[in-house]
Amino acid sequence: MSVAGIGEFGLIDRVTARLSYGSTVLLGPGDDAALVSAPDARVAASTDVLVEGRHFRRDWSAARDVGHRAAAANLADIAAMGAEPTALLVALCMPPELELEWAEELADGLAAEAAKVGASVVGGDMSASPTLTIAVTALGDLGGRPPVTRAGARPGDVLALAGRTGYAAAGLTVLSRGFRTPRLLVEAYRRPEVPYAAGPHAARLGATSMIDVSDGLVADLGHVAKASGVAVDVRRDAFEVPRQMRDAAQALGVDPYSWLLAGGEDHALAATFPPAVALPPDWRAVGRVTEGSGVTVDGRPYDGPGGWDHFR
Repeated sequence: MSVAGIGEFGLIDRVTARLSYGSTVLLGPGDDAALVSAPDARVAASTDVLVEGRHFRRDWSAARDVGHRAAAANLADIAAMGAEPTALLVALCMPPELELEWAEELADGLAAEAAKVGASVVGGDMSASPTLTIAVTALGDLGGRPPVTRAGARPGDVLALAGRTGYAAAGLTVLSRGFRTPRLLVEAYRRPEVPYAAGPHAARLGATSMIDVSDGLVADLGHVAKASGVAVDVRRDAFEVPRQMRDAAQALGVDPYSWLLAGGEDHALAATFPPAVALPPDWRAVGRVTEGSGVTVDGRPYDGPGGWDHFR
């Protein structure tokens, strides 16, 4: 059955029946708006959109995978502010002939990714559209802490990374060349493994700046450098090339460091810390902050591929 066959309200009923709600949800779907508690009296909010053919392909990813990716892109932004995610709002625009099962499994993926951090899908909207589009808004709670922005890095700070980079970009390259292995890389593209807890943890440790690495490490660190008025230097030797990535790079004629340094969509968290902070196991030092401007790699201008740009 298609989504047109069941109709808008039938689809809403089918989707909401698959959802569960955490303790922060005071009123879920069914009214004009949901109610989500905000104990901090401030709400961190972020939104992101996935467009079929631009951000995902249904022949590369199952509906559940797309749901995980759509949720992760937004939940990671909340974590990068040092906040705890609480809720997601989802707007889904879809062709009328889209299979009902695909829409239901998308909802399952969204809900499952949100559940990893105790958040809930609390509402949204649906519309017919010739292009399948998923727009997600995430909300989060700072727990009384100040937000960790991109603007606080200081010369002398340590640059650290939580999570991994390059895996999703390598998986995308593999898929775009018509292959489905190595599975490690392809699955990383389909479902990112986001270190959500590392964001609030970094805030409690006194991180001076933080960012979600969605468009590529060097590109995203450029935002930190610009906002903070500093220079950031990345150590190439801080990144280990896993065997599967090394083998794929050799077979495809790609420098694996172009994935590690410029690949996005793994949603690692990059943060700067005062030098006296003892980094916990989920964070590893990968560089430093200095006087100046821009981003360098091993002290030299980066001449590799640029990060993701939605209009290129």
